[in-house]
Amino acid sequence: MQILIYSYNYYPEPIGIAPLMTELAEGLVQRGHSVRVVTGMPNYPERQIYKDYRGKWYATEERNGVTIQRCYLRIKSEPNFLDRVLLEMSFVFTSFPQALKGIRPDVIFLTVPPLLLNLPTVLLGWLYNCPVVLNIQDILPEAAIRVGLIKNKWMIRALEILEKFAYRTASNISVISSGFVENLVNKGVPANKIVCIPNWVNTNFIQPLPSWNNSFRTAHKLDGKFIVLYSGNIALTQGLETVVEAAASLRHLPEIIFVIVGESQALSRLQKYCHACGADNVLLLPLQPREKLPQMLAAANVGLVVQKRNVMNFNMPSKIPLLLASGCPIVASVPAKCSAAKAIKKSGGGIVITPESPNSLAKTILDLYKNPNLAAILALKGRQFAIQRYSFEQALDDYEALFFNAIKSRASTLDILQGRKFDSLNWRLYAIPHK
Repeated sequence: MQILIYSYNYYPEPIGIAPLMTELAEGLVQRGHSVRVVTGMPNYPERQIYKDYRGKWYATEERNGVTIQRCYLRIKSEPNFLDRVLLEMSFVFTSFPQALKGIRPDVIFLTVPPLLLNLPTVLLGWLYNCPVVLNIQDILPEAAIRVGLIKNKWMIRALEILEKFAYRTASNISVISSGFVENLVNKGVPANKIVCIPNWVNTNFIQPLPSWNNSFRTAHKLDGKFIVLYSGNIALTQGLETVVEAAASLRHLPEIIFVIVGESQALSRLQKYCHACGADNVLLLPLQPREKLPQMLAAANVGLVVQKRNVMNFNMPSKIPLLLASGCPIVASVPAKCSAAKAIKKSGGGIVITPESPNSLAKTILDLYKNPNLAAILALKGRQFAIQRYSFEQALDDYEALFFNAIKSRASTLDILQGRKFDSLNWRLYAIPHK
């Protein structure tokens, strides 16, 4: 297949959707497909264009067989809502000419957010006469409304119309959790249009490693400590204040230390809250290079997943598969009925507690500190579940089959519309997924 991936984030950005889209693109190339990626100039998570890409409107690269077509973005380091809209609009307009430069794709794969990217891909699908597969990582605008980022009723209505347009015009929709399926079906999206393919983890790259002789522990003078780790995005949906308050209540135990890894600007704000709470047992660190991720996860005795109580079936943290694969017990301070809670309970690799409750969080961490056998059981179950449910090879099989079926369905529909006989035998031969 000729596959065009439309993704705002891509390598070398270290967290979020970028590593996933990079692995997907390169995995598809290894299976013999031709893949090009239309993406922005790398900027995440610091929200600053990386040094080597500044001052450029366009850049084309090749990495591990993938053609990467980069575009100018209007970036602000501390964006307000208007800045975010202008950022998305800049990518909409600059990405379209890049998408036209290259071999005609058989299928377009669009990952959202940002939701506005649906506009150029719909037009590209029409021009190229190919299906558009929509991949939903967060359900917008619902997430922004729930956390109070968007309050204007006219803006909310406009975004809801855009959301419905995206669902209606997509040939197929892939989502990352069963909760997302429920959310979309309740909004009138046909169930047969939706495929659930969880975000994956490379279980050979991320795996349980011994905590002794650990380079992360040694580098940060953490040998002998009981480490409670939070690593990733620090945004409105998380509420890391709960973690800081829990840490403050456990500061009388010098063996327990909380490590929060995130982008620098968010950490500077969190540092002030640590001082206000007297949480001197919290170590704040910048995001680590991807090659150091296995050692960082192996250093942790407990991995945290934190969400506010108003986050339901519109968000699924990508850190969950990583923590499970690393054999790190999870403590999830999340709503009981949200997608994250369902995934962790099903895995058996963690404990779900009441969100925004520092006391519950501190108590659960203390229980695991005092009960290493329970922690070991959670770790083993989590690792086994990650191998069974979140393997990269399984996700690659699923996406490959989804793309083949989207192409086949599109061709069949066109043949019917044009009154031509559909050669089903040839399509069956063409659509046999690589194994």
